[in-house]
Amino acid sequence: MGMKKKVKLKKELSLADIIAISTGAMISSGLFLLPGIAAHQAGPAVFLSYLIAAVLILPAMFSMSELASATPRAGGDYFFIDRSLGPLFGTIGGIGTYLALVMKTSFALVGIGAYATLFFEIPVKFTAVTFGVIFMIMNILGVKKASGIQKIFVLIIIIILGSFIAEGFREIFFTGKSNEYMGNFSPFLPEGFEGLISTAGLVFVSYLGLTKIVSMSEEIRNPERNIPMGMILSLAITTVIYVLGVFVMTAVIPPDQFWNDLAPASSASERVFNVIPPVAGTILIVVAAVTAFASTGNAGLMTASRYPLAMARDRLLPGELARIGRFNTPFVSIIITSAILILVILFVSEREIAKLASSFQLMIFMLINASVIVMRNSRIETYDPGYHSPFYPWMQIFGILSSFFLIIYMGWSAGLTIMGIGGLGIIWYRQYARKYTKREGAIYHWFALLGQKEHKALENEFLHILKDKGLRDGDPFGEMIVQSRVTDLGRKRVSFKSLVTDVTKKFAQDLGSVDKGELKQEFLSVTAIDPALVVPRVSILHAKTEKIDQPMLHVVLSDKGVRKPVMKGEISSEDNIRVFFFLLSRSDDPKQQLRLLSRLIDIVERENFVENITALKNHREIKEYLLHNDRYITLHLEKGTATEEFFNKALKDIRLPVDVLVAIIQRKDQIFTPRGDTVLREKDIVTIIGEPKGIKALFNIYIHRQQSGQHGGTESV
Repeated sequence: MGMKKKVKLKKELSLADIIAISTGAMISSGLFLLPGIAAHQAGPAVFLSYLIAAVLILPAMFSMSELASATPRAGGDYFFIDRSLGPLFGTIGGIGTYLALVMKTSFALVGIGAYATLFFEIPVKFTAVTFGVIFMIMNILGVKKASGIQKIFVLIIIIILGSFIAEGFREIFFTGKSNEYMGNFSPFLPEGFEGLISTAGLVFVSYLGLTKIVSMSEEIRNPERNIPMGMILSLAITTVIYVLGVFVMTAVIPPDQFWNDLAPASSASERVFNVIPPVAGTILIVVAAVTAFASTGNAGLMTASRYPLAMARDRLLPGELARIGRFNTPFVSIIITSAILILVILFVSEREIAKLASSFQLMIFMLINASVIVMRNSRIETYDPGYHSPFYPWMQIFGILSSFFLIIYMGWSAGLTIMGIGGLGIIWYRQYARKYTKREGAIYHWFALLGQKEHKALENEFLHILKDKGLRDGDPFGEMIVQSRVTDLGRKRVSFKSLVTDVTKKFAQDLGSVDKGELKQEFLSVTAIDPALVVPRVSILHAKTEKIDQPMLHVVLSDKGVRKPVMKGEISSEDNIRVFFFLLSRSDDPKQQLRLLSRLIDIVERENFVENITALKNHREIKEYLLHNDRYITLHLEKGTATEEFFNKALKDIRLPVDVLVAIIQRKDQIFTPRGDTVLREKDIVTIIGEPKGIKALFNIYIHRQQSGQHGGTESV
């Protein structure tokens, strides 16, 4: 039986989706339920507790952004902890975060029921369970559908709360009642600094939605840009709403009433809305509350279901949880998560959930900050984050210490919760997961200096992640292909060492002062492994030198094949290679070399790659095949077509989109790279590379219009 191909989740989420999911997951209980409870400890300074909590989550946010930009995989902080600290800590982190998300999501669903009872005589838990089933169906049908509704939820919430805050500030500062309202802020810190900090730990749960983005990072487009930007923007939006909104509540609601109010936003709305009738303002706030709880419930279920998926992929949980359904969603994990949500709604007290979720999430954040330190010190070359946390490692050390002290300030129950979930994770790992798990985390690479055993497969896994992420802006892959040498050996027989010697000489001719012996030895030194490349009859060899400005590539094709030695573990053998790639990169940019290698691996994994590339007739076609994607187009300059306008014109005089360039010209049997003064002629075959937008414009002008006229339809390139 062949190995099943792992189904990948689609990259459907944009920056707007990220902000919507994260913001919607944060604005709910933190504003509509917790302020009155939190004011019991912090007093009128409660709004500062929200600000302190936002500041203290910054190290974890920056660390998660770095880790997610390096390894965008479903499971988020579980995946980061597992790959850095090892599967034992990964099991603890995965189970704990999953349960925290489940509890917080169930609390949001109960919130829907609680606010709905203000309008309808329906039992709270019945409403909560009903919405749980609705969100389950939405998530099974597809993440894009769910995130589309999420954006509507968040837009409604921000508009209503923005109006509430604006009306509140008008009421507080511009109606002549400022002295009365400011009197509610005295005494400002009735429980002192300790009450302020312990309250910051309590309201920490209000920002846990920030973690939901990284658990879905596998489904995010351009994760290196969108994850950190989305997290920063959503945290900024939420912090402003929390701090200003709670400030308004503290000012307009008398302290004795505020401290016992489980719906302070509704009570405050009765006092601040004057532009519209207070009853209408209260209705708007209730609508915002129900919408906020609904968005949290939707995003919470969406995110929580990705943790069993990721852990099942790693065999820490039963494999059935990794199944992807017809709508490309982890339907088994969604159904089981929904069932647990319903059980929590029916049998767990809501009041304890916030504290439990906050305390364990603080522990997770300690592990996340430690993970960044481990990853950087492991010096794994394939760890290539597109975003780097600022102020490393002091940012991470501050995050670890601040989380630890918050847990202490929150009391014994927080510590016991951490110990309980940790013990559960250890028992599960030892009794079930350990027998299926052979890997270790990046921490073994760090401690390799002390003689510990490294887990080599981790580097290969990260290389495959690089392949999935694709090239970074500025990586000169297209230029490298255009300028590459191509050698077709035909049916000529050569030895592997003589081939390496010949290729090395050609590189030396192009570079001049490079040490041929050193370069040859570097190419030969990697031939025993070819890690992460599982395509037969293909070999990718690579070397680095400081004598180069831009990466260089030499492609060698052979009909007969070249016998090349290979080693897999303790097994030595030979492989008959028909396609070689010799990549020479700058020694001061090893990360770029890995991205270029990962792109080459992606290309050679195309179906029937060897047969297709060796069947091509000339170097232009070979280079076009390697370039093939939405960033290139080939134009045949012929009479009677739109390309006739190019005849007898120099390239510098031709108006093309600004983000494209003419890379290759084939003129009869001659293939060359043009210059600005190169004059185009009839029958030339012109290869153009560039950004997808510019390539699409050229396609519409020079190919689509011609095809439509000839065939009455369209074709795609």
